[in-house]
Amino acid sequence: MNKLNHFTELKYQPTIWKIALFALIFFLCSSARHALLESNAFELGIYDQVAYLISQGQTPFSSFLEIHHMGNHAAGVMYPVALLYKIYPHVHWLLLVQAVALTSGALPVWSLALQAGLNNSISRAIALMYLLYPLVFNVNLFDFHPEVIALPALLAAILAARLNQTLWFCAAIILVLSCKAVLSLTVAAMGLWLLCFDKKRNCGLIALFLGAGWFLLATQAVIPYFNQGREHAGIGRYGYLGHSVLEIAVNLILKPHLILGRVFSGDTFEYIGLLLLPVIWWISPRHLTPLISAVPMLTMNILSDIPAQRDLIHQYSIPILPFLLVAVIASLADRNQHKTSAIFEKLPIPDYQLPKVIVIWSLIGFLALAKYGYFWTIYLDSLDTLPATREAIALVNTKGSVLTTSHIAPHLTHRPVVKLTQAHAPPANIAEFEYVLLNLRYPGWMSDRAFVQNLVTQLGNNPQFTLKYQRDDIYLFAKNPKK
Repeated sequence: MNKLNHFTELKYQPTIWKIALFALIFFLCSSARHALLESNAFELGIYDQVAYLISQGQTPFSSFLEIHHMGNHAAGVMYPVALLYKIYPHVHWLLLVQAVALTSGALPVWSLALQAGLNNSISRAIALMYLLYPLVFNVNLFDFHPEVIALPALLAAILAARLNQTLWFCAAIILVLSCKAVLSLTVAAMGLWLLCFDKKRNCGLIALFLGAGWFLLATQAVIPYFNQGREHAGIGRYGYLGHSVLEIAVNLILKPHLILGRVFSGDTFEYIGLLLLPVIWWISPRHLTPLISAVPMLTMNILSDIPAQRDLIHQYSIPILPFLLVAVIASLADRNQHKTSAIFEKLPIPDYQLPKVIVIWSLIGFLALAKYGYFWTIYLDSLDTLPATREAIALVNTKGSVLTTSHIAPHLTHRPVVKLTQAHAPPANIAEFEYVLLNLRYPGWMSDRAFVQNLVTQLGNNPQFTLKYQRDDIYLFAKNPKK
């Protein structure tokens, strides 16, 4: 038994070391981006403020969204995440959680490959394929999103179902559901796949009913309760289909002509091409049934009015990746029985070279589609104002309310009220803020120089404020204490 355990540990070690190395790289990359003031109020600032307020025993009300945290995505997972802020409140906890969550998915990927009958070398190569998949790296750079925690949880749930570990399956599913309300559709679709195609009746029924049940509860009760009776604002992305979740669901069935133009479009084919390119050689039409689980999110991304839902930069495709990789594993595991079931099987690649070929193609996909180049391009755009901005941030030494730009906001979110400069919605009462921190040279998202210049002039003439700092077009105004 000791020899068997030792052998198992030796098999695990290379994958664990890869995960640790990638987690460190991911964390350093996202931390460097934050240090360069390239993170944003949406989404890092939102979740940093929420985690901080929860850790302080305060109501997690997002001043950016102007709603309670649970009225946004019903992401209850932020409550346990906020426990880390009790140790020491710092935004880097979120960046660390994200890096670890994204990279740890490689472990269940490796285990699923072994469980499917692939040898250890190929299984390790597939785990590396996951780590090099461009979406994983790109999402790590794009601020913070609770649904990154759902990525390894979905993979763990599939593994638990295949190992008939029902309790672990339930735990993984509950974790997924706590990350974002819309993931309940993915869970329900996964239940359908497990029930009808993977022949995992118990786990399939559990996922189907939990997913469908939580979707109805979250969208019709939880979110409206915490959002002043309104459904999630994301409904607006599908305004041409309806103005509520139920109306959209009905129109998808009764009015298919509304969606055909979106489905059969160049944007859709490009999006699907981007998803498949990093794994294209290893996909077989015979083994696409796992992608039934990805249909809800894929459909939502295709039908959305927001182009960001159809790229490998933002978080929207995260729930698709686990099932794409399961399809890849199934195709590779079946290659000996059906020699023409995948593109790569038409190539003369011996088994002993297959792991190397998988890694090389994954590396090519990463180099082509990952956004590492941002570090020497757009992330350096505002480098000339960086020292002055940091000095100004350090002078905000109370927990008073702040008005500032999108890039500066995530550095000042440990307070109940932080709001953004918005040219289309100027502050109704500037006196409600204790600090106003502006960057005239780089006004930020939803702002412009004319608007910021007007604010500088307005504050300069306002006897309630004093110019506390000015350098390199950075202006910090502080409200005078009441006499």
